[in-house]
Amino acid sequence: MDIKEIQNLIKFVAKSGASEVKLEIKDVKITIKTGSGATETTIVQAPPMQGIPQSAAPIAAVPGAVAAVVSENEDAKYITIKSPIIGTFYRKPSPDKPNFAEVGTEVRIGDTVCVIEAMKLFNEIESEISGKIVKILVDDSSPVEFDQPLFLVDPS
Repeated sequence: MDIKEIQNLIKFVAKSGASEVKLEIKDVKITIKTGSGATETTIVQAPPMQGIPQSAAPIAAVPGAVAAVVSENEDAKYITIKSPIIGTFYRKPSPDKPNFAEVGTEVRIGDTVCVIEAMKLFNEIESEISGKIVKILVDDSSPVEFDQPLFLVDPS
């Protein structure tokens, strides 16, 4: 787990609703506690792992963040459609049109699943896999980062 993934976890925690999250992956343990408008994040690691610098021990987090962890075992069978660019995520081509994709929508390779606006350009994001959308991971009109997960797709 690298710093970018930890930052994404903190952002995810900021939007959820729990008061404490403990995450243990191999030799890394992460605890995120929230409450009274401040977030405390502690990272404990056994041997140094590649990708996480030793200086990463405490990481400042989003004020008022709250925590929740999605079961990775549950989502392991799904394929993730990720953002290829930084921008603003939109589920519709325009406000008066229907969403490109909903939970349960069957998508094929090349189907447009969303639009990401970057610098006043609207980029259609196409599915690189065929399957059924099981989860939409980003709210409409939300900012997204490069490589941020957008959709979970069941390829079966």
